Amino acid sequence: MKIKQSFLSIRMQTGTGMIEVLVAIVILSIGLLGLAGLQTAGLKSNQSASFRSTASMMAYSMLDSMRANRISAGEGSYSHSLSEDDPTAEAEGEVEIEIPGDVTAWLDELKSRLPDGNGAIDIDADNKVTITIQWDDSRGAATPQQFVMTTRL
Repeated sequence: MKIKQSFLSIRMQTGTGMIEVLVAIVILSIGLLGLAGLQTAGLKSNQSASFRSTASMMAYSMLDSMRANRISAGEGSYSHSLSEDDPTAEAEGEVEIEIPGDVTAWLDELKSRLPDGNGAIDIDADNKVTITIQWDDSRGAATPQQFVMTTRL
């Protein structure tokens, strides 16, 4: 009689090992999908941080150029707005100011290092300089990003 009972209990448990394996695989796959999502978010954030670091470095680079050429910077020759396409173009009704090659090289470098990179330089009468760098960060954020630095020469 004991032999029949043990055989019956073994037959009732067949397949439970397979169910346990399937549940473990489902839990593992959900965990791996979550890990992949975290990795993707981390890559986006890392790319955005890299762009911000590049913008900061480029702003300090232009500021160093302006400090090396204070007289020209004080006269406003380094001024450039985000809407200007060509820094050497003459505005209507304004006196033509020679744009230093530093600004043109800086703008070219912004375009090559940042996606849709553009920059603006504003110098007021008190030698307060505001450098604005704008780029497209569509991977990390939906809107264009800006880095703004204000200092005195």
